[in-house]
Amino acid sequence: MSKKKGSRNERELFYLFYNSGWMPLRTAGSGSTPIPAPDLLVGNGSRILAIECKSIKGSKKYIENERIEELLTFAQKFGAEPWIAMKFDYQGWFFLKPSELDRTKKGVPTISLKAAQQKAFRFQDIAK
Repeated sequence: MSKKKGSRNERELFYLFYNSGWMPLRTAGSGSTPIPAPDLLVGNGSRILAIECKSIKGSKKYIENERIEELLTFAQKFGAEPWIAMKFDYQGWFFLKPSELDRTKKGVPTISLKAAQQKAFRFQDIAK
């Protein structure tokens, strides 16, 4: 995925949350700083979500272990719920807890469209 496409998808999710009554904050340069930071931090007065955004044209995405660990570290220290937001082209957003990701034989976190359709939450479920 290109950086431009990733940024566009992060902004899309930012506005989906905003238009649903949440207050979103997009972290500039997440993943490129030495300090753990999610792509988005959103809150609604009763919940705070730290979100790592991913998108893909295909049907399976591998996620770097380091990004998952940084998300978990940030969420724990900030008091937020850690979530992976995965967008498959033409399928919309799927939300999973990091512990719900599948793992390859070598332990690399992964999510397929099929698995997301079976066990992930959709945006409307998360934004309630």
